[in-house]
Amino acid sequence: MKVQRSDWLKISVVLLVFVVGLISSYYIMKPERRLPIYNPSELDKRLVDPQLQGKGRNHRVLPFKLVNQYGDTITQDALNGKIYIADFFFTTCPGICKDMAREKRRLQEGFKDDPDFVIVSHSVTPEMDSVPVMREYAEMQGAIQGKWQLLTGDKPQIYELARKSYFAIFDEGGNGDESDFIHTENFVLVDPSKRIRGFYDGTSKEDVDRLIEDIYILKKDLKK
Repeated sequence: MKVQRSDWLKISVVLLVFVVGLISSYYIMKPERRLPIYNPSELDKRLVDPQLQGKGRNHRVLPFKLVNQYGDTITQDALNGKIYIADFFFTTCPGICKDMAREKRRLQEGFKDDPDFVIVSHSVTPEMDSVPVMREYAEMQGAIQGKWQLLTGDKPQIYELARKSYFAIFDEGGNGDESDFIHTENFVLVDPSKRIRGFYDGTSKEDVDRLIEDIYILKKDLKK
């Protein structure tokens, strides 16, 4: 039996509707990806202080009091209601910090008009990274005031934040004294409730692309 042209058209329309229906059903039924909330017990034990390794819930970033590149005192209250990226660097770093700075500039540019997003960079050599040094570095990087905070201050406090709040570095038992030194490429994503939501390689464009995607996922989730 010869199939007429009009019949082929009907068959094509039916197939098209069927395919569109399948695709629509997939996206409707596909669960939305949500970011995990990280607690110490779920992380690589090498990142976690032994006293915290059994903590399985309600981890929050510790309170802090540091100084930014303008000499302003910055505490955890300055980050209330903010999504932010925490990282650790030093201004004279000749290696990974340059790649990290490139990616932080990209993050700043991408979210410069978003009042609910900030970058918080902690100096791991605060004895050298004074306020004037940090301000000069900030100007060199094009850091926008209020958008990219570069923090210096008490070294033991900064190192405790890295090890016991952000888990940004393998815990090797240091206490932030003169002989202690940490260096890490990690970017840590923190939500407005001071909970850790992700870890990323700050030297990798691909991983920071993933971070950007996760920021949008987090922002969407927070609106629900």
